[in-house]
Amino acid sequence: MTTASKMLISALALGLFCCTLARAAPQYDTGASDTEIRIGQTYPYSGPASMFSTGAKVELAYFRMINERGGINGRRINLISLDDACGPPKTVEQTRKLVEQDEVLFIFNSLGTATNAATQRYLNAKKVPQLFVATGASKISDPKTYPWTMGWLPSYRSEAFIYARYVLATVKDAKIGILYQNDDLGKDYLAGFRAGLREAADRLIVKQVPYEVAEPTIQSELTILRASGANVLLNVSSPKFAAQAIRKAGASDWKPLHILTNISNSVAGVLKPAGLDSAVGLISARYQKDPADPEWVDDDGMREFQRFMRQYYPDGDPQDLFNVYGYNVAQAIVEVLRRCGDDLTRANLLRQATNLDGLQLGTVIPGIKVTTRRFRRHSERRD
Repeated sequence: MTTASKMLISALALGLFCCTLARAAPQYDTGASDTEIRIGQTYPYSGPASMFSTGAKVELAYFRMINERGGINGRRINLISLDDACGPPKTVEQTRKLVEQDEVLFIFNSLGTATNAATQRYLNAKKVPQLFVATGASKISDPKTYPWTMGWLPSYRSEAFIYARYVLATVKDAKIGILYQNDDLGKDYLAGFRAGLREAADRLIVKQVPYEVAEPTIQSELTILRASGANVLLNVSSPKFAAQAIRKAGASDWKPLHILTNISNSVAGVLKPAGLDSAVGLISARYQKDPADPEWVDDDGMREFQRFMRQYYPDGDPQDLFNVYGYNVAQAIVEVLRRCGDDLTRANLLRQATNLDGLQLGTVIPGIKVTTRRFRRHSERRD
């Protein structure tokens, strides 16, 4: 082989090597670097929904554990979690701060239907991913209009639809009373429940009573519902008011078929404060393992969760289902970030988040897996 040939081969090899290096170079958007992934979040650390803030504290603790173990592909997760008191104007203010001043890569698991809706247009206009937000409202799950937004909780409408079909199948001569939060969350549940009852809705629902989140108590609302003669109660309320409703129904010796929604069925966080005797016979749906349920005492995933709580969040209640919630969603976003590799652009982050296929989380009930798809719009079954 001539010297010229050897030089040509060497030059080609060097060129290929350089191309490989170029292709492998990390890709970053604002909020990501060789050492850090900066994430933003708003949560109600104060105000009427502050009991949910323990979920955010678990997420902070989980990321601290991940960082101690080397981070994500060598990068530390820096979650900046700000208080919005579950008020949309404050959420808008804090979210703008996170994007424009703190320069986060994305918004993660901010809590609330009205609060997330208030920032949805802004974040999508900025093409900042709004991922795994803590609501199951239908207005958040509109990927064709808001492709940068993804919910996390199961659909409120689907859940309510299932409850309605259960009532039709099991309760003879049902007379239904509904307590619901007077916002998009409550109205979504109401719409799904009516859809499940179909043409029987107006006949079977004898009373619908809304309440405002700012109210101190729903005692009068429960009195109205009891006086309606309802033998079925659909309780669409946040934990504080759900506990009040359970306690009030028990104290007044009113024993309807009491249906409690998924957002407020924590044994430790709702049922025990309400009084377990008053909670006997409740009907609800659940997708997470409840640490207060003896069924999961010897479960490997629950044991791992309990070890995590002891080491990284010892001030938290290991029996609180809201802590399990934070643990699950933190696991999911860590998996998404791992899959991003060195391409930490917002476009790739959204791509990975919308292409999960059968992800099994340790404290989600076996058989329930996380699968996401882009541009898939939810629709309730009609049979």
